[in-house]
Amino acid sequence: MPDTAVPSGSGLSFCTASRVRKAARLVSQIFDRHLERYDLTITQFGLLAYINTFDGIGIGDLAGKLVMDPTTVTRNLRPLQRRGLVALAADPNDRRARRLHLTADGRAALKDAKPGWSKAQREVEAALGDADTAALHATLDRALAKLSA
Repeated sequence: MPDTAVPSGSGLSFCTASRVRKAARLVSQIFDRHLERYDLTITQFGLLAYINTFDGIGIGDLAGKLVMDPTTVTRNLRPLQRRGLVALAADPNDRRARRLHLTADGRAALKDAKPGWSKAQREVEAALGDADTAALHATLDRALAKLSA
């Protein structure tokens, strides 16, 4: 188990960003470990899932939904495009705009990786317990809503 303690007197002991980022890294490591066998990271899995749900979404809109910078989304999409899992196509209504679509291989990769995602989800829920998982989700949902306002 990593030492996640914050040095006292460092000012970091009250830092919300530090706590949230450490928790996010630990959760990401669990998901990445379970998705590794599918040659995906949790970020890539998330991109595939969002594109599957919002077929034809633009990079800017996808970045907004993920609360990411569009250049970061583009950088994370490149390996998926190289593998033929995601296609970027011209919008038929506006040739200047590009739209994201999963390829057949992308849909298959997402479907194949769902058991790994489910195992990771169960591991996190088991570590936190049902009550803390529900409380964490509720707290994060409220924080996202308030911070996005």
